[in-house]
Amino acid sequence: MRILLTNDDGIHAHGLTLLESIARELSDDVTIVAPEYDQSGVAHSLSLSDPMRLREIGPRHFALKGTPTDCVIMAVRRILADRKPDLVLSGVNRGQNVAEDVTYSGTIAGAMEGAMLGIPSIALSQAYGGAVGRPSIEWDATEAHAVPVVRKLLAAGIAPGGLVNVNFPACGANEVKGIAFTRQGRRNVELMRVEERRDGRGLPYYWLMFQRGAYEQEEGSDLAALAARKISVTPLRLDLTDNDSRLRFEEAFAQR
Repeated sequence: MRILLTNDDGIHAHGLTLLESIARELSDDVTIVAPEYDQSGVAHSLSLSDPMRLREIGPRHFALKGTPTDCVIMAVRRILADRKPDLVLSGVNRGQNVAEDVTYSGTIAGAMEGAMLGIPSIALSQAYGGAVGRPSIEWDATEAHAVPVVRKLLAAGIAPGGLVNVNFPACGANEVKGIAFTRQGRRNVELMRVEERRDGRGLPYYWLMFQRGAYEQEEGSDLAALAARKISVTPLRLDLTDNDSRLRFEEAFAQR
C-alpha cells in the first residue's frame, strides 16, 4: 500500500512525525509532502497566484511552499505520478477539527483533495485543552489508538468521493471510553471575534481570535463524543448539496 502524508501544521510539526510512525505500521511505502510553514486555517485553498517551491529535506520527505491542498496535488501529479497513492493521511493536527472547524481546517482539506483525486483519505486530529496559555498537548490517545482505527476503516471501506474525519479526545490512552460514529456538530455563531491592537506608532491592526462560549453538545455529534472522552469518527463527503432544500425549491418554483 502506497501512503501519502500531509498536514497543515507544517513539515516540522510533531503531529506529522507521529503520523509517519502510524503510517509505517501500515506500510513501508510512505511519502511525506507537507507545507513549509504552518497553514492552519487555510481550508481548501490553492496557490494560483504564487509559485510553489519544493524542497526534498530527506528521503521521500518534501516541504512545499504552499497549502495542504497544493501538497496533495503536487504529490499525486508529480512526485508520485508513476502510481498514485492508495491512501492519504492528513494530520495529526494539533487540536481538534470538529463542528465548524471542518470548513476552516487545512488538515481536513488535505484529505478532501485526496478524496477528489479518487484516493481513500483520512484526517486525524488530537484534541487538547484549548488555546488559552497554549497548554501542552498529550498525544497518548492518538499514539495508542490511531493504527487500529485506521485499519478498521480501511477494512470497512471508505466510500468513493468520501473521506473520514477522526478526532482523538484530550485524555490519556487508557482513559478513552471507546469510539463514536458521529455527525458534524455545531457551536454557536459567536465562534470568532476581531481583536484590535496598536503597533509602535499607535496605528491599529487586527487579529482574528477564537472565543469558546457555551454551546450545546448534541447527542451523536463530534463535540459530544470528545466531551465523553470517545474517539470521534465522522464520515464526510464532498457533495455539499442540500437535497431537501433542492426539492422544496423545485416544488415552490413549479407552483403557478
